[in-house]
Amino acid sequence: MTRQVVIIPTYNEKENIEKIIRAIREQEVDFHILVIDDGSPDGTADIVKSLQKELPDSLFMIEREGKQGLGTAYITGFKWAIEHKYDYIFEMDADFSHPPKDLPRLYKACHEDGADLAIGSRYCNGISVVNWPIGRVIMSYYASTYVRTVLGMKVYDTTAGFKCYRRKVLETIDFSKIKMKGYGFQIEMKYNTYKLGFKIVEVPIIFVDRTEGTSKMSSGIFGEAFWGVLALRFRKIKPAPTA
Repeated sequence: MTRQVVIIPTYNEKENIEKIIRAIREQEVDFHILVIDDGSPDGTADIVKSLQKELPDSLFMIEREGKQGLGTAYITGFKWAIEHKYDYIFEMDADFSHPPKDLPRLYKACHEDGADLAIGSRYCNGISVVNWPIGRVIMSYYASTYVRTVLGMKVYDTTAGFKCYRRKVLETIDFSKIKMKGYGFQIEMKYNTYKLGFKIVEVPIIFVDRTEGTSKMSSGIFGEAFWGVLALRFRKIKPAPTA
């Protein structure tokens, strides 16, 4: 019996959080859920606490003070998942842009098909994005092309945030060397996985932009990713030191 956990970073997601938790729990695979909430003033954490009474063995939460960045939220969750011996560790947004029904497909790619990292990909089978302005689609698509060209990494959706890792991948990556905190974090983690020799596969999904709540995207996030990718190209990637 494998153990799997879905990590969901949140900041002001009261409109979505209960619905996404229930949708995950409805899947045929037994997914546990870890919410990392960065002090949401809208009461997101209170909603999770209420649901924990109903789901005490499958819903967990770590509360942090203030917005500390997507990357640090995920690293906090990764360390927790490793400590609790989960076999498969997922990343997922709270806003339904990542379809819960595709979680079992990512799980299958790792558990049955031998992938070390499975990516829910918007671009490996054409462009599968709904509700985005055309300018943002073009920017995102060519950002992935830029990353693939600079880093030589054969991944079509390099900024994707819907992923499943085998635990051994996260045990091998040296989190102290991960520098980017925004969406560049997603690129940096994939590049570390690639350079350390793990098998990466892309699973085509249809990405639907959020219909409730507010996007956290900003120009600063793209700037960090652009310059961070150039720095990554010249960085030597080494496994995490063993204890």
